[in-house]
Amino acid sequence: MSLKLTLHTQPDVPLEADILAPDKLGKLDLKEVEKATIYHGNVQTALADFFTVSGTANGELVLEGDLSRVKHIGSGMTAGKLSVYGNAGAHLGTGMQGGTVYVEGNAADWVAPEMAGGRIHITGNAGHMVGSAYRGGAVGMTGGEIIINGNVGNETGHAMRNGLIAVGGDAGDFTGVDMLAGTIAVCGRMGIRNGAGMKRGTIISMHDTEMLPTFSYACCYHPTYLRIYLQYLVNQGLNIDDSMITGRYERWCGDAVELNKGEILLYKA
Repeated sequence: MSLKLTLHTQPDVPLEADILAPDKLGKLDLKEVEKATIYHGNVQTALADFFTVSGTANGELVLEGDLSRVKHIGSGMTAGKLSVYGNAGAHLGTGMQGGTVYVEGNAADWVAPEMAGGRIHITGNAGHMVGSAYRGGAVGMTGGEIIINGNVGNETGHAMRNGLIAVGGDAGDFTGVDMLAGTIAVCGRMGIRNGAGMKRGTIISMHDTEMLPTFSYACCYHPTYLRIYLQYLVNQGLNIDDSMITGRYERWCGDAVELNKGEILLYKA
């Protein structure tokens, strides 16, 4: 049986709860879990003041309720499984290094900033700055995998260095801005200025998008490796049909203001 925390009182202001990770709470018994410190705004309080605690700590943590005002869930997580049945607040999976996070709902801004490993799967939408660097930071996501079945906001994959971000819906502006390496796949439509300042890496889009003038057209071809990538994403519940898996893609190289070694692949029906 997993350790289960059910939100019984909705906070007036966001809760800071980076203790909500299976590898952190798994070292505690139920009484210690109830007394674990979280912050209601700038007021220190106990976990039991907002959550009902039950079950057994065995490396799996289940959270239930509308947690849209609970921040830093899974922060610094290194192992185990974390399941959220409801919406999750900002900074989900910050600096995550391992383990699995599953959210049956939506997530707010800053999903997995500076993530180094592990896997996050969100069935709904996510906000801005998915897998990005924090403001002033040089490197964002350096490993791992983020799967989002719905839409995302702006600056997805900002300064990401490695890993995979897959979006089943639409993406906002500046997807892959300042990207260093890694892969971003968007099944829906992207906004503007995608790949601005990217050095290396790949952005895959299933729809045409406005290209920056610092990107140059290379060719139209079928990247063989995409069959593996896209079939994997189909297995994760993303809406990708067979023609996208076997079809042709325009290849655009950029950004010329940087190394000009990145690429944007646009599916051509």
